[in-house]
Amino acid sequence: MTLRSRTLSWFLLSLFLCTANIFPLSFTDTGDRSELAAALVEAMSDEEALAQTFMLGWVGAEPSPLILDWIRDRHIGGVKIFGWNTGDTLRLAETVGALQQVSLAGKLKVPLLVATDQEGGWIRHVKGATSETPGNMAIGASGYPRDAYLSGYYIGRELALLGINMNFAPTVDIYTNLASTVIGPRSFGNDPVRAGLLGTAFMKGQQAAGVIATAKHYPGHGDTDLDSHGVLPRITVPFEVLWDRELIPYRMLAKEKIPAIMSGHLAFPNTQAASTPASLSSWFLRDILRDRIGFQGLIITDDLMMNGATTWAGSLSQAAKQALLSGNDIIMLSKTPNLSDPVWTSLLSSMRQEPVFRDRVRDAARRIIETKLEHLRGETAVPYVPDLRKAEAGLPDPDGIRFFLDLAARSVTILKGEDQDQTIFPLSREKAGRVLLAGQYLDFFSTGKSAYPGSTGYWYTPSEEAIEELQGYARRSDTIIFCLSDPEGLNVLKNLRWLGKRVIVFSVLSPVYLDQVPWVDGAVAVYSYAPESFVAGFSSMLGRIPAQGRLPLQ
Repeated sequence: MTLRSRTLSWFLLSLFLCTANIFPLSFTDTGDRSELAAALVEAMSDEEALAQTFMLGWVGAEPSPLILDWIRDRHIGGVKIFGWNTGDTLRLAETVGALQQVSLAGKLKVPLLVATDQEGGWIRHVKGATSETPGNMAIGASGYPRDAYLSGYYIGRELALLGINMNFAPTVDIYTNLASTVIGPRSFGNDPVRAGLLGTAFMKGQQAAGVIATAKHYPGHGDTDLDSHGVLPRITVPFEVLWDRELIPYRMLAKEKIPAIMSGHLAFPNTQAASTPASLSSWFLRDILRDRIGFQGLIITDDLMMNGATTWAGSLSQAAKQALLSGNDIIMLSKTPNLSDPVWTSLLSSMRQEPVFRDRVRDAARRIIETKLEHLRGETAVPYVPDLRKAEAGLPDPDGIRFFLDLAARSVTILKGEDQDQTIFPLSREKAGRVLLAGQYLDFFSTGKSAYPGSTGYWYTPSEEAIEELQGYARRSDTIIFCLSDPEGLNVLKNLRWLGKRVIVFSVLSPVYLDQVPWVDGAVAVYSYAPESFVAGFSSMLGRIPAQGRLPLQ
């Protein structure tokens, strides 16, 4: 920028601020988005600018007095909706509207970012009347970008009815480590380019519904079986592998201008970040994500109360400061700290004593405000105060219900039982004979008994007594349809090997456990425990619909 253009910019900003003294400056003002964001942050105190970087959760269905204090007195930038807030969907909508009204009463009338985790499939924090969906791995099995787009769209449309304007999705972690129980069916599969393509389509669907998409967990959580809630996972691949594998979806999404990315509490010791968690590493966030990849949107931490961040940093306060210094714009805390909590007081003290940190916080606040100006205003924006009648009538989304059933049908995958030597499928009622349904999901039993009338249902547990009882039922059956979803179920299934019965696995969530039971006669994979997935799976077993899905694991 030349000296002349820089002088002109400062003149225009000064003129804007002088005008604001006559007409009170507000988030609702028109004009250039970047200039308005700069003016709004310039009008903020240090406390108000710092508060924009806070995204807080609270415990319970009703908003706590403490979260209301943070919004009214501190003017925090956002709140996070967790599963413990969402038992009653309409009450949640009322709560979101009430929180926004408190925020909008502030002097600058800045609304909140209201975020949640509604990935689809396994991870669905907003329950109640919202749709249960087949999830990302089902999208990967169908292979159609349109399925990803419409999944993002219908999930986003439901969130918008509740006033939730930001979603921590899509998950674009690559399913590299098949032993991982943290990511599993949350992934589109283990092909990085396909994950990037489907993640981009999902993002665009959410944006069409007015919801801000957030890709996670940068730079990639799929190559570890450890959970950063409890420990700091260490992923030992070199950066060259990361660049050509885990980072491909982020490179694609950054080109498509995804508005936000969540940083993960993950260590990559064979990179320049060494033992520093990526969420606290300026090398990962600035040098790679900002400078090399070219991402310009918001960077948001995963929950800083996870041990993967605080253990390394030494304290929550130190983790929060390092997160902002390293390049995060928003720090997320799953619980509401006290107003005098060390996290707040130490960060505010650092702002007043350290010019570099103060500038970083104000830069983050400017980026947050500019994102809000872009996405929280206009005809397609999510309403600040939800219309409860529309929410009640529109949840679950009637068009979404039909789409998700179609997606479940398209994603059903026959993994064994269609070869020429021994064709198991279709498995008619006559061919199946006496059927034993062994599982742990109510929808599995109800749908299975509709598919095979007269079948016996057994809710298995891993105890020795239960396994003996299961074997007794199995001996009196011709066909055992076993619902498999986790390692405990796998150990139970192995006890049925030598009974001489036809054993068919109905796999839900991740299908990787099937590699350990090559002796089963047939296997059908769906990728969630949504009712639609059970309907689609049994319909395919009976031959009523074709199994078109392809396992998204190379």
